[in-house]
Amino acid sequence: MSSSDISMLVDMGFSESKAETALEITGNKGVVPAMEWLLAHSDDAEPSPEPIIAETAPESVQTPAQEDNADAGGQVSTTEVAKSMKCDVCGKLFKSNLEVEFHATKSGHDKFSESTEEKKPLSEDEKREQLRILTEKLRQKKMQREEEEKKDAQEREKNRIKSGKEMAQAKRKLEELEMKKVLEERKREKEEERLARQRVKEQIEADRAARRAKANADKPIEPTPLPPTPSSSTPSQRKEYNDTKLQIRLTNGQALTQNFGSKERLSAVRVFVEVNRTDEPGPFNLMTTFPKRIFTDEDYEAPLNALGLVPSAVLIVQKK
Repeated sequence: MSSSDISMLVDMGFSESKAETALEITGNKGVVPAMEWLLAHSDDAEPSPEPIIAETAPESVQTPAQEDNADAGGQVSTTEVAKSMKCDVCGKLFKSNLEVEFHATKSGHDKFSESTEEKKPLSEDEKREQLRILTEKLRQKKMQREEEEKKDAQEREKNRIKSGKEMAQAKRKLEELEMKKVLEERKREKEEERLARQRVKEQIEADRAARRAKANADKPIEPTPLPPTPSSSTPSQRKEYNDTKLQIRLTNGQALTQNFGSKERLSAVRVFVEVNRTDEPGPFNLMTTFPKRIFTDEDYEAPLNALGLVPSAVLIVQKK
């Protein structure tokens, strides 16, 4: 038995006990069958702790008016039986407590009294009219309930959409923060790499400067050549050589011999040694013994004829 059906019947003016009875008799098939049964049995008396029909007064009890009549005429009239309930506000008659409750709920009237007038039972047309009115009322309540449910559903949908938008915005903001964090991390890593390369470059430059300083310290001081003695004879011109023959002694005692152009740089000789050496590999310097000279990084960029290695010379490979 649905509590909502009972509440709807009670809202329409029927008592809770009558509503439960009607639903139970009609097999709990809904409000409309129960309402039809209630209207069809509206004349049935409903149990009540205070019956609306007054019982006949005991023969030994008489009202003051009856006593006056007895004194006057010597006869006692029988007390009349209450056959209905009457609304003292509008004067309508009701046969059962169910009708009284329905009228009180609908009109708001609250003053009723017993009446000896008998209310005629509802005709079929009156029952149909009441059924039509109650059915229309039920339809309106149903429409009102459906409208409220529709509004609730729309409100829930709005809240769902709003919640979805808020979640999407929060997710998008979180993704933006994560992307910003990743970009900042990459930027920091690139800056660290740049600083590391700069430190390495500075260290290389410092090492080169240190090697140049050491080479310059070990380089012998060459005497200043004296000016040529004037001679009456025609001075001889210095011969120009296009090639030079170099003998390169390795650290293991072996020697390499190769011809180079007089204008080739000393760096070409170093590359030749690196490619053809047969001793222990590793960094090395080139030097001469007569005069003793260890060539520096700047010397490797100078041509052989400028270094005095033409037309022939002996170079020594020295480990660093």
